[in-house]
Amino acid sequence: MKDQPDLKLLATFLAVVEHGSMAAAAATLGYVPSAVSQHVAALERDLDVELLVRRPGSRLVLTGAGRSLARAAGELFEATARFRDAADGIARREVAELRVGAYPSAVSHLFPGVLSALRPRERGVRVRLIIVETHAGLPRVRSGDLDLLIAYRYLPEDPPTASAELALTSLGHEPLVLVAGPRPGRRPLALEDCLDREWTSGLTHSPDRRLLHRWAGELGVSPEVTLETEDLHSMLAMIRAGLAVGWIPATLLDGERGERGERGDAGVQRVVLPPGSAPLSREVLAVSRPGTRPPVADELVALLTRALRGVRA
Repeated sequence: MKDQPDLKLLATFLAVVEHGSMAAAAATLGYVPSAVSQHVAALERDLDVELLVRRPGSRLVLTGAGRSLARAAGELFEATARFRDAADGIARREVAELRVGAYPSAVSHLFPGVLSALRPRERGVRVRLIIVETHAGLPRVRSGDLDLLIAYRYLPEDPPTASAELALTSLGHEPLVLVAGPRPGRRPLALEDCLDREWTSGLTHSPDRRLLHRWAGELGVSPEVTLETEDLHSMLAMIRAGLAVGWIPATLLDGERGERGERGDAGVQRVVLPPGSAPLSREVLAVSRPGTRPPVADELVALLTRALRGVRA
């Protein structure tokens, strides 16, 4: 065994572990599959141990040694990311590329205008934008794979939370709007008109589903969720078709335009809430490692904050 691990081989091995196949790891790393296979074989020779069980036509299986190495290598790369952060802080240099992760509706409804205003390429900075949900993006911030994550949380006790590994900046609260399919001749549509209809929300233990139950419990109502999905655009499509009632982030509604180009509500009807019923929202946050945000990231955060303020309830 070599005295020092080959970091390139370890990185390839971790990519295989994460994606479950040589081909998927090769696509992510920009290698050909044979090169990935050679890297893993070279690592096994260096360590004199089998790391992966290869079965034709099936997913690769980690051996006990492979699982131990994956954990150790993950810790090594996290430590390397922290060292890189410290070195960057000392150098105080601008970055050539900013890797930003964001949830899908932020990418489709907030980022186009924000990036047009920022114009990073004119300043020699490339923003690499990656669509990723909050739960999947947080480990990538910790490991250094993402420089910045635009995340959300429906309930204050939910992640992300500030820690020694994560710094949070609140961009504000995005309003949620209760909507149903259009019903000509019946306006305004009241909540009591919707209680006997089917509702759509996230899966049973998802944050938006728990927020729905908390809200319903405070009002003493029991909406029946029969259409479960984590995809907001699918949720909106079902509501627009008159199949369900549900809470939708306002960016999805405010970002749609009618046939004449005017801003509309994406072909849905807003439900009038009972007097005294508190409006719902989800908090939008910028997540990074402490002390690592370059100036261009701070500018991006400021522009996103401004864009979020412009979203109408």
